[in-house]
Amino acid sequence: MTESTAETDSSITEYDVIVIGGGPAGEVAAQYATAGSDRTAAIVEHELLGGECSYWACMPSKALLRPIEVHAAASNLEGIKVGEKLNPEELLRRRDTWVSQYEDGGQEKWATGLDISVLRGHGVISGERTVTVDNGGQCQTVRARLAVIVATGSTAVIPDLFADAQPWTSRDATGVREIPGSLIVVGGGVVACEAATWMAALGSKVTLLSRGSLLGKTEPFAGEMVAEALTAAGIDVRQHVDITEVRRPVSADTGIGRIHGDPATVVAGGEEITADEVLVATGRRPARSGIGLDDVDADAPWLFFVGDASEGPALTHWGKYQARNVGRLIAARADGRPDPAVPDGVPVPQVIFTDPQVASVGLTERQATDNGIDVTVAEIAFESVAGFGLLRDDAHGKARLVIDKAAGVIVGATFVGPEVDELVHAATIAIVGRVPVDTLWHAVPSYPTVSEVWLRLLESLPESQAGPPACGL
Repeated sequence: MTESTAETDSSITEYDVIVIGGGPAGEVAAQYATAGSDRTAAIVEHELLGGECSYWACMPSKALLRPIEVHAAASNLEGIKVGEKLNPEELLRRRDTWVSQYEDGGQEKWATGLDISVLRGHGVISGERTVTVDNGGQCQTVRARLAVIVATGSTAVIPDLFADAQPWTSRDATGVREIPGSLIVVGGGVVACEAATWMAALGSKVTLLSRGSLLGKTEPFAGEMVAEALTAAGIDVRQHVDITEVRRPVSADTGIGRIHGDPATVVAGGEEITADEVLVATGRRPARSGIGLDDVDADAPWLFFVGDASEGPALTHWGKYQARNVGRLIAARADGRPDPAVPDGVPVPQVIFTDPQVASVGLTERQATDNGIDVTVAEIAFESVAGFGLLRDDAHGKARLVIDKAAGVIVGATFVGPEVDELVHAATIAIVGRVPVDTLWHAVPSYPTVSEVWLRLLESLPESQAGPPACGL
């Protein structure tokens, strides 16, 4: 199909697929829906093409965290002399490089190179398979022959208690321009822990306030180890505290990453804490308001949701997985082919780039038990793995596998330690492929590498579960 105008209204341009939201999920959905065909697609984006991940989340945060991680590793290796402090200006310069100086020309070139049109402005679903795009008062209407895909991402949740203080959100933390001398971080999840890490490295005196335990959705030992490490890095970590009052005499929208006014005072656990800035990292919600969803059937066969807007796990790689599935589904139906098979219960991997890192996939022990699964747990300290000792002289960590006794397969895995981000995919493959634990004995890890953790985990199992191999490894 080629781009054309609708017969019923010559002012309406038609595409086969229209995507509202130009983040990674939206881009991938458009690509997969049109690949290898003459189908057309348009992406509607009112900010920067590439979305939150490219400019205010994954890319800038990891650009800041990786040098901090390398510096810590080098500082803990004999034979290497490392300077005492990181250079904040160099860290921020590296961040700016990875976010392309907050310009999206490269992203637009990618899209147009695939014959995907980019429509600038705010998109609203204004009818069946119809989207109106408002670009500063200049409006155009476009129609989809096949599908409209909502990929609008998510927005930060700001509790009412903080609304008048104009606190920082994750965008300010990743886009920091003015480094506050002191910073209160509110939250105990991924954003809070990662941001506390890089803001402390940039020179802020950080106080982290969490209503519960840190990283409460992970295995308990993960949050405990991260809390210990943050404390060792000079961060004042306070868990299980309630915030009852926030005061900031003067606040102003001074721009992303700049201090938003006077120092702020937070009353937490009955104690007053004052800092130059407050970062609220208490969660995000799907950005689904103001795009016309109230006037359409959310279950319409032409309407799809991917990424954070789908209300699923708010992770870039998961959104792109959804987008690949949706794009392939749209393409198959357009070609008259059967719908592609998508398995149920696909596990969601995640890496938290604190130091130590936390990498996990599948169910925690408690989640598995709550789901009625009779489990065996394999658990080791990384001190028993030679490959970890080579990473840094202070190598410290822990690994856990959650195993379904009846099925003899892994249903969850958690790794906490340096550079465990590269361990989680093997666990993901084992879970998705339902690889029997007995078979894993014959996946021989190279020595001396971090992958030796797999052998040590199998060796930690009770003999009745492990079924030691006849010849050993």
